[in-house]
Amino acid sequence: MRSLCVLALAAAMLAAGCEREARQFSSTVTNTQPQEAARQSANQPAVALGGGAKQAAANVSAYDGNAFAVGRGKRLYRWYNCNGCHANGGGSMGPALMDTQWRYGSEPADIFTSIMQGRPQGMPSFSGHIPEDRAWQIVAYVRSIGGLLPKDVAPSRSDSMSPGQPENARPRQEPQREGRP
Repeated sequence: MRSLCVLALAAAMLAAGCEREARQFSSTVTNTQPQEAARQSANQPAVALGGGAKQAAANVSAYDGNAFAVGRGKRLYRWYNCNGCHANGGGSMGPALMDTQWRYGSEPADIFTSIMQGRPQGMPSFSGHIPEDRAWQIVAYVRSIGGLLPKDVAPSRSDSMSPGQPENARPRQEPQREGRP
């Protein structure tokens, strides 16, 4: 009887295993619509590209539950110089990402739209400059900055200057949309 309980407990633990640390080495994200939308910003990094920008097909981020992908998003956030305007999430020229005020919304599709289409008044359009799967990893990291991801998924230490507590130590907040579109 005891060995049966131990076996059942072991099976339950294996079944409860998560994909928190799953490494996804190939792009599996296909969460964009086939048609492109107009860019909301003419600003673009590097050489300006013509045409429209990708739009999210669904308001879900495939990487929100994957700690490895969120960690990659943190690295990409730094590599694409998001720190230059958002100052490690605390805000500078760009809005803060770790408070409850989200100018264009805190949902994954809202953040993806901001990255890919850009926003008026300064946010550049990265569509065509950042691959779709990398943009979704940045979306997951930005959501972790705002305390919108579970603590076991958010990064626990910073590889550079820290704006305060690590992402997994920040309290969960309820974002509030500002009155802007």
